[in-house]
Amino acid sequence: MVIKDIVEAWKQYKKQYVKESTYSAYCLLLNNHVIPRFGNKSEFREEEVQDFVLDSLKNGLSQKTVKDILVVLKMIQKFGAKQKMMEVVPIDVVFPVVSEKKEIEVMTKENQRKLLAFVNENFSFKNLGIAICLCTGVRIGELCALRWCDFDTDQKVLKIRHTVQRLYVIDGEKKYTKIVIDKPKTKESNRDIPLSNELQRIIRPLLKVVTPDFFILSNDENPIEPRTYRNYYKKVMKKLNIPYLKFHGLRHSFATRCIESKNSVKTVSVILGHSNITTTLNLYVHPNNDEKKRCIEKMLKDIL
Repeated sequence: MVIKDIVEAWKQYKKQYVKESTYSAYCLLLNNHVIPRFGNKSEFREEEVQDFVLDSLKNGLSQKTVKDILVVLKMIQKFGAKQKMMEVVPIDVVFPVVSEKKEIEVMTKENQRKLLAFVNENFSFKNLGIAICLCTGVRIGELCALRWCDFDTDQKVLKIRHTVQRLYVIDGEKKYTKIVIDKPKTKESNRDIPLSNELQRIIRPLLKVVTPDFFILSNDENPIEPRTYRNYYKKVMKKLNIPYLKFHGLRHSFATRCIESKNSVKTVSVILGHSNITTTLNLYVHPNNDEKKRCIEKMLKDIL
């Protein structure tokens, strides 16, 4: 059998066990990368996979995307071998050394204050979303999925239970996109985030007049999708003459300010919904020169 036929069998098998969003992501990687390169071959050969990796990186794919493709590729290989459709050939791929780690983008405190001031002076449900993100660090999909009933003012928390995303669906010859409201990506993402006094001040009077099941950003029964909201956010940034920062940068800014305030890394990790504390440490904990100097001086003081 050729790989494209094994892929179809694997997709039917896998569809039963994964979330729709995960299945959609698999299909996108397969259609855009695996099938065009390997579809008519009978097995995955190490040297061909290595060439694929280097070509993909050269053409602009990120290492993360290429590694995601390799994960899918190996699942197909394992499935094919189990079904006696193909042989498992050991694949040991080497990635080029990345000389510089890309720094995360964070908004300056001055621009953060400027943005929050604009939101306070120009209330709208869309602007409220920006304040929520800066005060809670939620992801954009989680923000778009928020309903008014997710605010628990008795417990003073915001309940994160859903996420909104647009999926690319491949159904035979048909290809289309659709909006899906699903559970968050990991069990840790299913969380309660304490509300700041500022957010409570804004939210409490609104909860007396809004419909609990309406989505917050639209104040309607239908959500605003992430792409649409990103475009709105870009316009706000341009209007305020703030250097462009990806919307996810608001989440990075929230996390960075929490770490700068000497909060427990474990606590910040839980608020962000990271699956493990290592993610938080790698992204946000970077001692500056003063901290490193204090570390060395303290060490020398203890031994001299």
